[in-house]
Amino acid sequence: MTLPAFRYHRPSTVHDACALSRRLGASSAFLAGGTELVPDYQRGRETAVDLISLGGIAELRGISIDDDTLCIGSLTTVAELARSPIVEAWLPALSEAARALGSPQIRSRATVGGNFCRAVSCADLPPAALVGDATLRVATADTTRDIAASDFFVGARRTVLTPGALLVAVRLPRPLRRRGTSFERFGLRRGLALAVASVAARIEVDGGRIADAGAALGAVAPTPMLVPGVAAILRGQRPSTALFSRAAAACVSAARPISDVRGSAEFRREIIAVLARRAFERAAARAVEEATPS
Repeated sequence: MTLPAFRYHRPSTVHDACALSRRLGASSAFLAGGTELVPDYQRGRETAVDLISLGGIAELRGISIDDDTLCIGSLTTVAELARSPIVEAWLPALSEAARALGSPQIRSRATVGGNFCRAVSCADLPPAALVGDATLRVATADTTRDIAASDFFVGARRTVLTPGALLVAVRLPRPLRRRGTSFERFGLRRGLALAVASVAARIEVDGGRIADAGAALGAVAPTPMLVPGVAAILRGQRPSTALFSRAAAACVSAARPISDVRGSAEFRREIIAVLARRAFERAAARAVEEATPS
C-alpha cells in the first residue's frame, strides 16, 4: 500500500519544530523513525498532511547524565538504548524492554520518543520508564516543562501533547543502591511480534525486607499503567514466592485487557500473573545483590 500525499518539513531546531507544529495544528505530525507512523498511515489511522521531520535536530539525540538525572534524547534509537551500559546500570528494566522491542532492523530505526508519543498500549518502553519514576521533558516554542510519565498517557493512542508540543527527552532519577528492576514480556513469537502482555517491576530492599516497590503493565489496558496497591502489599515483607504471587494477583486485578487476534482477555490475565511474579522475583534478586557490599 502506498502512502498518501503529504508535505514534508525539516526544521533544524526544537523551537522551529514546535512553532511549525503550532502553526499547522492537528493537520501535522512529527516524524522520527517512522516505525509506528508509517504503518498508521497504511492502516488509515494517521491522516496528517504535513510531516515535520525531527531528523535534523541534533539536540534530540544522545544519552547523558545531568547531575543526578539520566537524560535520554527523544530521537535516540531503541538500538542505542539497548546497548547503552549507562542505561543498563541505571535502569535494567529499560534495557530489557529495549532489547525485547521488535527486530534489529526495527530497533535501529525506532526512537524512544516515538515509542512514547504514538501512545500504543503495547509499547515496550513506557512500563519500564514508569517503574523508574521517569519524567518526560516537553518543549513548546515558548516553554519547557517536565511531566511525570504516569501523567503522560490520557487514553488509547492519546497523550497530553497538543499541537506545538514536542517530547525532547526521557529523564530518570539516579537509582538507589538497593533497588532492582526487571521487565518481562510475552509475545506470540520473537522478532516483530507485538507484546501480548508485559510487566515491569521495581523492588527496593533494606535489611532483608522490602522497603518500597512498584509495577507497571503494558498491552493489558488502554494505556501503559502503574499498578495501584503493589507497594502496600510488599512493603515491610521479606521476599518470597508466595508474597510475589499475591502482588501478581493485584496486577491481574488492575489489568483491563481486551480480546483480539493475539489473545483473549482471560489469556492475558493468566499471562500477567506469570510475568508479574517472575518480574518481582528477578527485581528482588537484583535489589539484594545491589544491597550486598562487594
